[in-house]
Amino acid sequence: MKNRFSFSTNAFTRYTVDEAVRMIGAAGYGAVEILADQPHLYAPEVTPVELENLCRRLAAAGLRVANINANTAAGYYGRAFWEPLFEPSLANPAPAARRWRLHYTRRCIDFAVALGAPSVSITAGRMVPGTPPAAGLELLQASLRELLPYAADRGIRLGVEYEPGLLVENCRELLALLAAVDSPWLGANLDLGHSQVLGEDPAAVIAALGKRIVHLHLEDIRQRKHYHLIPGTGEMDFGRIFQALQQVGYAGFLTVELYTYPREPNRAARQSLAYLRAVADNLSRSGEVSCSG
Repeated sequence: MKNRFSFSTNAFTRYTVDEAVRMIGAAGYGAVEILADQPHLYAPEVTPVELENLCRRLAAAGLRVANINANTAAGYYGRAFWEPLFEPSLANPAPAARRWRLHYTRRCIDFAVALGAPSVSITAGRMVPGTPPAAGLELLQASLRELLPYAADRGIRLGVEYEPGLLVENCRELLALLAAVDSPWLGANLDLGHSQVLGEDPAAVIAALGKRIVHLHLEDIRQRKHYHLIPGTGEMDFGRIFQALQQVGYAGFLTVELYTYPREPNRAARQSLAYLRAVADNLSRSGEVSCSG
């Protein structure tokens, strides 16, 4: 378990992607999630030479790529926002906007291939006024069916991340989507902090999704407020989470996602890893979780 911890570059938005990779490697992680948005890998602006250079930076830092985070597209709007944006989404009712996101996601799948990542995370986006949720879900399903052959041909899994306030915002709705668009290349980018905010039992969510978990986001949560905290500073039971992941045979990466710490990402990365390793080591000593791999 402990050797599969990863950290997302979306905490390092005051740095270049090369600087973020270097610092995450220096913090002791074995893998990194790459933000596919400004200021890191915004698809319309990335060149093949930049991808080749990033591959070299990753190798120098000793990092694998856990996931390509294609959830947001702040670069689409041409200016900075304090909050990650999910539009245009795969469920956007405007055909041109939806087509833009489809093309963007294909480029992110290409990034995953180039950088050796096994997955790309996506979201359903927010509900758009004038488009009832059922209509939005139909658009989302159609978009996924269009994307999945492209992902499958390249050996990349797509992970849908549910989040409070989005069109797909809880485990029940994600399970319904996965049943409607049944593909081994589609699963969950499971953010367990979101489960905690929603009042779901993270261990029960892990059991329900099982082998459909493509990739994992970790952060801590306090009083069900959707604000990502450094693990160990909130109320989440990471020991129980690790046990649940072991029980379903999850063998993927566990990415700490702390975009809420742009002013001190190094501290957030190092403190998170120290805490999570200590939890994993304690469980390993007790024989409850294997820390190999």
